[in-house]
Amino acid sequence: MSGCVYDLLRPAVLRSSVVFASPHSGRDYRPEFLMRTALDPLALRSSEDAFVDRLFGCAPQLGATLLTARLPRAWLDLNRSPEELDPLLIEGVTRGVPSPRISAGLGVVPRVVAGGRAIYRGRLSMAEAQARIDTTWRPYHDGLRAVLEDIRARFGRAILIDCHSMPREAISMSLRGARGLPQVVLGDRFGNSAGPDVVDRVEAAFARAGLRVVRNTPFAGAYMAEHYGRPAEGIHVVQVEIDRGLYMDEGRVAPLPAFATLQRLLRGVVAEIAAIDDVPEVPLAAE
Repeated sequence: MSGCVYDLLRPAVLRSSVVFASPHSGRDYRPEFLMRTALDPLALRSSEDAFVDRLFGCAPQLGATLLTARLPRAWLDLNRSPEELDPLLIEGVTRGVPSPRISAGLGVVPRVVAGGRAIYRGRLSMAEAQARIDTTWRPYHDGLRAVLEDIRARFGRAILIDCHSMPREAISMSLRGARGLPQVVLGDRFGNSAGPDVVDRVEAAFARAGLRVVRNTPFAGAYMAEHYGRPAEGIHVVQVEIDRGLYMDEGRVAPLPAFATLQRLLRGVVAEIAAIDDVPEVPLAAE
């Protein structure tokens, strides 16, 4: 696949050290992928963080940066290491250290979508898997890394809000018996990917909006948080998972009437998070 694999939206005047990113909301299902898969387009979309880019789309209007993927998670998972290759899917991969993500079929080139449904009828060659990494994974991460380094150079630190959605069923099963299931799960790798001041402010923003928030259970953060989260070096990463049941029909992958209400609510949350650091205005047009 060729062409740009992400959209980088910068504000006219940069006022925030926060970068909002949505690596799993891409919905550009190109013909060459659809010809390779055993699933219909609706089944493929079950692994999307559908519409998350729209939920956080106001970030540039509020002085923050927004990075969104164009290509779908079923094609390639940007929240995985390029070394997380699945031996059951990709020819020539030797079995290494056991990985729960790979065992579940959720490596960098996913084997399954939601419900464990196989994406392909057979296996993929190592050359095909590597081509996806080279043309999709590397450009996205090169772009993300450049943005974070630029923000840190300007403001002394950069804060990545890694935006995702979680299936209602996954929350219910993981926290079976819990009273008042969380609507937002924040992941900071149990304090390793972001400083407590940052996570406290992010949590407070969602809580003030009336949303039930927990940390690290059942989602503590994956590759983005593991790889980029270096609080001591001035880069903080907080993974945000939002309950899909709040805004979409998961079976039809379609927004509910409540979508617009949540979108308006999250505008206040985004504004509060974007203002975590009291930073000077930086007009990007002058560069």
